[in-house]
Amino acid sequence: LGPLGGYIVFRFDHTVINVEGMRDFRIGSYATSSSYPAPGIVYVAFDKNQNGEPDEDEWYELAGSEYYKPETTHGYTITYSRPDENRVPVPHPEVSAITDTAYIRFSDSNDSIGYVAKNMYHSQNYFPMWVENETLTFSGTRLANNAVDESGNGTYYVLYAYDYGYADNHPNEMDDLASFNIEWAVDSAGNPVHLPCIDFVRVYTGVNQSCGWLGETSTEISRAEDLHVEVSGLDSAN
Repeated sequence: LGPLGGYIVFRFDHTVINVEGMRDFRIGSYATSSSYPAPGIVYVAFDKNQNGEPDEDEWYELAGSEYYKPETTHGYTITYSRPDENRVPVPHPEVSAITDTAYIRFSDSNDSIGYVAKNMYHSQNYFPMWVENETLTFSGTRLANNAVDESGNGTYYVLYAYDYGYADNHPNEMDDLASFNIEWAVDSAGNPVHLPCIDFVRVYTGVNQSCGWLGETSTEISRAEDLHVEVSGLDSAN
């Protein structure tokens, strides 16, 4: 999904019911191990106007394990600037895989300025080509960075998973930790909200960090599953 704020919105082909005390849906990722968790924050919405589109419906964040911690930033805003196609790349002096250390400039609501680096493994444009404006802004929750540079020189990063409540945070086989409870929904002020059911899900990258040759931390998802749909075999008698 790209760096912090990059997102996807999808819907189920049916309404997902909120079953009290149970995980309601699972989001799968491409991660095959717990080595590189890239936590994505999850929002849900109910199709109130029943038009099949996530247009005027209100979104609610699912409060994961980090939501109420002081190191989590709520109301965070980040703005990315379109890179100049004619600019000269600035390679990293020590990490050869990083081909441009100042590829996409960003500024945020903490008065910080930085860059999304480009690496040799992803040669495509990082700034969305369908965006006509020169800048792209996202607002929401920012999680504390989960990566530690164990090498001290930017060549070896270890990414640590949060306890629960984020996409691409634990391997798919860890069913409970890769699943979500609609009861975790909160409004923009952090107050719990009771949603009987949901139709839409939004996932966006929740950390703003670069990890050497790994590049920016980017949430990756593969599929979603309603955990309350019963699947039964064919009845041979019928």
